[in-house]
Amino acid sequence: MPVIDITETALFLQPGTCIACLDLGTKTIGIAVSDIGLCLANPRPALKRKKFYKDSALLLEFFKREEVAVSVIGLPLNMNGSSGPRVQATQAFVRNMLVLTDIPFIFRDERLSTVAAERLFIEMNISRNCRAKRLDSAAAAFVLQGTLDYLHALKNGSS
Repeated sequence: MPVIDITETALFLQPGTCIACLDLGTKTIGIAVSDIGLCLANPRPALKRKKFYKDSALLLEFFKREEVAVSVIGLPLNMNGSSGPRVQATQAFVRNMLVLTDIPFIFRDERLSTVAAERLFIEMNISRNCRAKRLDSAAAAFVLQGTLDYLHALKNGSS
């Protein structure tokens, strides 16, 4: 399946399926998944990165178990909107995943998602150690929640 535009999401969703979001870091992959009503993003434990074939196998197993129909992936653009090495690495990851799955991917801007998650954790008085373990998945949940909100706005004609 190809990379799709967010406006095509509804074409791939079936009753009982959900949307996942991945936040690719150099050491971990943050993971979040929507509820089947596509209203709430729920962070899941981050995946410690190893080799692509191991990471992809675990992600494909997760997609199957959670009945994921579409996967959003955070695109780590520079603050000025330009692409850098991290964007290229993310695009290469998706190209490799597309060979292994029929699940389409959507690229979404993830600028400041990690900062937002970190600030929320600090406001909640969560320890630095606990924040480090949950930060990538919380960032994925921020990106996914923004995507879900946008999809609802599209559906209601208010985007």
